[in-house]
Amino acid sequence: MAAVFKIVPTTQMYDWGKTGKSSKVAQFADSSRVPGFTIDEASPYAELWMGTHPKSPSYVQSSGTTLSEHLAAHPELIGKPVIDKFDAGNGNLPFLFKVLSIEKALSIQAHPDKATAEILHAQHPDIYKDPNHKPEMALAITPFLALCGFRPLPEIATYLNATPELRSLIPPSVLDAFLSLSNSSTPTGPDEKAALKNVFASIMTADEGPIKEQLGSLVERYTKGETHNDEETEVVELVLRLNEQFPGDIGIFCAFVLNYVRLSPGEAIFLGAGEPHAYVYGECMECMANSDNVIRAGLTPKLRDVPNLVSGLTYTAAPPTKHVVNPAPFSTSSTLYDPPIPEFSVVQVKLSDVGAKEVHKPVGGPSIGIVTEGSGRIKWNDGKDGLDAGLGDVFFVGANTTVEFENGRQGDLVVYRAFVEV
Repeated sequence: MAAVFKIVPTTQMYDWGKTGKSSKVAQFADSSRVPGFTIDEASPYAELWMGTHPKSPSYVQSSGTTLSEHLAAHPELIGKPVIDKFDAGNGNLPFLFKVLSIEKALSIQAHPDKATAEILHAQHPDIYKDPNHKPEMALAITPFLALCGFRPLPEIATYLNATPELRSLIPPSVLDAFLSLSNSSTPTGPDEKAALKNVFASIMTADEGPIKEQLGSLVERYTKGETHNDEETEVVELVLRLNEQFPGDIGIFCAFVLNYVRLSPGEAIFLGAGEPHAYVYGECMECMANSDNVIRAGLTPKLRDVPNLVSGLTYTAAPPTKHVVNPAPFSTSSTLYDPPIPEFSVVQVKLSDVGAKEVHKPVGGPSIGIVTEGSGRIKWNDGKDGLDAGLGDVFFVGANTTVEFENGRQGDLVVYRAFVEV
C-alpha cells in the first residue's frame, strides 16, 4: 500500500463561479483529466473539492474507491493521534481543501460554532447537513477581494454619518446608542457588542420597500460621483459592483459595516465561527474544518437565515489585520500558513529552477496536495518510490511520510499542501 497516491477531486458549478477556461477550477480539472470532465465555456466552475466530505468525496485514482473508504481500511495513513482527537476512524479527514474561482460575490455569511452546528443539523438536516463547525482560511492565488469581520466601531460610525441612505434603515434610538459608544475604550465590551448587534440586526431585517428605495438613491448618488467624504469613496466601486450582481439586495449595505480587504497572491485571512464575511472576487486556496454549513443572509439566491446569522455572530469589531494569517518558513522553499485552530494548516511549495528539490520532514497526520503551477515529481521512501504530477493533479500523503518535491521543467513548480497533526 503506497503512502503517497493520486486522488480525483470533484467540481462544484455554483452561479458565482468563473466561467469556462477563465476558471482555475476548470483549468485544474481539465489538465489533470478528471474522468468525465469537459469544459463548457458557458458554465460557472466555482469550487474544486479535495477531501472526504460526503457531499462530494474524492476518489483514489488507481482503484475508484472513495478516499474515506480507503483511509478507513488503512488507518495508519491518518495516524492514531489524529484518529483519536478527531474521531477519524471512519476515514473522514478533519479538514476539507478547496480551490475557489470567484467571478460574482458569494453570500453574506457566517459559519456556526460546533454546538450551534449540532443544534442546526438536528433541527434542519435538509439545510445544515452536518453537525460540524467550519472555521476557514482563504489563501489568495490571484488578486482577491473580500469582506471579513466587522469594521472598527469608529469606522462604522463614520460611514453611518456619511450615508443617509443606510442611516434611514436604523431606528433613531438604536443609532444614537451605537454612536454614543463608537469611540469606546472597550470596543469589544458587552455594551458595545450589543449596540453593534442592534445596528446590524436593524439593517438586515429592514423592510424590502425601504431597502430598495434607499439603495436606489445610494446607487444614483454614486453613479453621479457624489460622496460625502473621503472615507465613503473607498466603497463606491464595491457598492456599484454588488448592485450590478444583486440589484436592490440588503447585503450591499454590509459594505459599510464589514472590513473590505484586498489580498495579493500569497496573503491569507482566517474566519472563525461567527465571523461575518463574503468573498467578492478572485481565486484562492480555501481550507476549512470538514463541513459544508453556511448561514446566509444576503447577496445570494439561496436560502437566507437572517435570525440565525444575527444571533450567531461574535460582534467583534476590529481592523482586518485581526483576520490576517502571517506566513512563516516551513523549510527552504516552503511557507507555512497556520491559523489558530487544530484541524488544518497549509504549506505552499515554490521551486523555480529546473531540478530544484525540496524535502518535507514527516508530519504526524495526513495531508492533501495540489499542483497549481508547473509540473514535477513527488518522491518518498528514500526516493525509491515516486509519481509524476502536473497542473491540477491532486495527491494524498500518509502520516509520518517524508516527501521530496522536484521541479521538472523551466518555470515555477507550485504546490499547496493541507495537513493536520496533533
